Amino acid sequence: MNKIVIIGGGYAGVLTAKKLAKKFKKDNDTTVALIDKNPFHTMLTELHEVAAGRVEEDSIRISFKKIFAGRKVQFIQDFVESVDFANKTVLGRNGSYEYDYLVMATGSRPTYFGIPGAKEYSMPLWSYEDAIRLRERILNCFRQAASETDAHKRRRLLTFHIVGAGLTGVEMAGELAEYAPILCDRFEIDRKEVSLFNVDLLSRPVPDLPEKLSAKIKRRLEKMGVGMILNTRVVAIGPDYIDLNSGEKVIRQDTGTVIWVGGIESAHLTGKAGETLPCDNRGRLNTDKYLRCIADESLYVAGDNIHYIPEGESAPAPQMVENCEQSAATVAHNIYATITGKGRLEEYRPKFHGVMISLGGRYAVARVGLPGLMINLPSFLAMFTKHFINIVYFIQVLGWNKVFSYLKHEFFTIRNKRSFVGGHLSNRTPSFLLVPLRLWLGAVWLFEGVMKIVDGWLGAPKLKGFFGGANAWFDSLLGNTTDGLNSATAVAADAATAATGVASAATDAVTAATGAVTSAADAVTAATGAASEAAASVGTVIMNWDIFGFFKLIFVSGKSLAESTIADYAFKVDIPLLNWFINTFIMPYDWIQVAMQALIVSAEILIGLALIGGLFTTPSSALSLVLMAMFITTTGMYLSNFWMLFAAIVMLWGAGSIFGLDYYVTPLLKKGWKRLSWVRRLYIYHD
Repeated sequence: MNKIVIIGGGYAGVLTAKKLAKKFKKDNDTTVALIDKNPFHTMLTELHEVAAGRVEEDSIRISFKKIFAGRKVQFIQDFVESVDFANKTVLGRNGSYEYDYLVMATGSRPTYFGIPGAKEYSMPLWSYEDAIRLRERILNCFRQAASETDAHKRRRLLTFHIVGAGLTGVEMAGELAEYAPILCDRFEIDRKEVSLFNVDLLSRPVPDLPEKLSAKIKRRLEKMGVGMILNTRVVAIGPDYIDLNSGEKVIRQDTGTVIWVGGIESAHLTGKAGETLPCDNRGRLNTDKYLRCIADESLYVAGDNIHYIPEGESAPAPQMVENCEQSAATVAHNIYATITGKGRLEEYRPKFHGVMISLGGRYAVARVGLPGLMINLPSFLAMFTKHFINIVYFIQVLGWNKVFSYLKHEFFTIRNKRSFVGGHLSNRTPSFLLVPLRLWLGAVWLFEGVMKIVDGWLGAPKLKGFFGGANAWFDSLLGNTTDGLNSATAVAADAATAATGVASAATDAVTAATGAVTSAADAVTAATGAASEAAASVGTVIMNWDIFGFFKLIFVSGKSLAESTIADYAFKVDIPLLNWFINTFIMPYDWIQVAMQALIVSAEILIGLALIGGLFTTPSSALSLVLMAMFITTTGMYLSNFWMLFAAIVMLWGAGSIFGLDYYVTPLLKKGWKRLSWVRRLYIYHD
């Protein structure tokens, strides 16, 4: 039996565990266990968003039970105190765990460089708990300042120093600068009373970036009201002050909160291991090119704990998420190759694809690309790329479940327009206002289906007249633009002949509502069989665009523009391939026509009943859109009926949870759905 134990549930630990579980899926002689003190994985790169109140705390927390559901990974919640490398045993507070192969992925912790008071009086931002504490601290500072009458105390409460101008530091500064005006408005505080400073010994923010981007970050933060104090050393921190030294003189500044993001070192456990194993001066373990500890080949190292200089590089692999992801793949591969003897050990050759930094929810900078070919992105694309990369990571960790949660928190429930697309996607409208629209849309669909039954759609083929009359009308109008009505009369006459069994189609509300151009009030309707009227109609062609021969966009009016109302305008997407399919496989066979008609009628009635009852509203709305698309591409649709298309789009998102059966049914279905093992394994659910 081969026992693999992973210590740490961060980026590297989780991905290593999942990759190993996949490789040893059919191997019952190998076990994989992950140990972490928390029951959840934390999105460390998003901590600043929680700390500054942009997203809820659950957006950065992912349950290990969910991550490893249906996988051969045993999660153990325990605090690991030490490792007995000689006896290959992990020692925790709740027990000990033997291993054959150990993966050290404990991550990092803040380092304070021995600065007096830094650890005691500053607030770090390096864990889930840190983000929650900092969020509450910021809120309390504004809350207390609102009722503080002493001007000096009030000013101190509203002064914030962020120590560290690296990635996390500038992101926290930007987030807080964006949050401050919101809190000022909430607590009736003048924004001028709030002071924000970003302090660092560095000469420019995020020195890993080109100077041009560093300058861009600096300008943006200053524009947001952040004072950039660079080339300055933090000498000491007290309960209400911070001492700074930018030369020979130490300057003391009053402050209410010092946020510490000034640097990191390996976690306590890795640092303790470094007392007996080779490591660098910050506790990162020295590894060989296969990411094995150079003193113990049964110990693999992943993520922030690695101290290894890849071939061709001059510096160790950086402590960033991409290093965690890529090292996890190398570690998993090499453990698998070692145990099974299949394949060769893989050297760690990371290829990093850039850095993306958000300064609040609306602005970002990025330098991305391939090694040796990096480009700078403008703000919108930079923020888009950052969100896209986050989604890619979430797909690896928790699939659709986390992607849905991320989109919900970052876009669909965002407040105060704190998104790079503003608040345009935020669901601000109360759902109960959609109830009348849902009922009306459902009633129209139900009426359409019933009228088709009355018209005989379940007993005799009707599609030839249904499609033919509409096509003849469009053809007659399009013919006006070239040869006038020379061939229009013949086309319309053919359509009239085809529609002889559809005498009542003129009064069919179904075709009116779905956009089939068969309105009884329209004198130019071809489905009435009045060929002479179709020939006599002049109409107007507004658009007839051929898109590379794949389809045509047709927009016409049955009358002259001066006489047209919205009910006279019709739109159609003409797709030759679809026309060929219908003419070849449907029209020649009466039984297929009847089957298609029965399907359409059933769909319309079921959609109508579902929307009226508020049951399965989302799939019903989606099916409604499918039907509308079918009508647009076959018979066309009047603009007066486009409201159904837009109403169906509105109904896609939760419109049945208010005064509808979805309020009761959806929670039960979700509960049962999540219990299926394959659903949990594929993460195809959301909470």
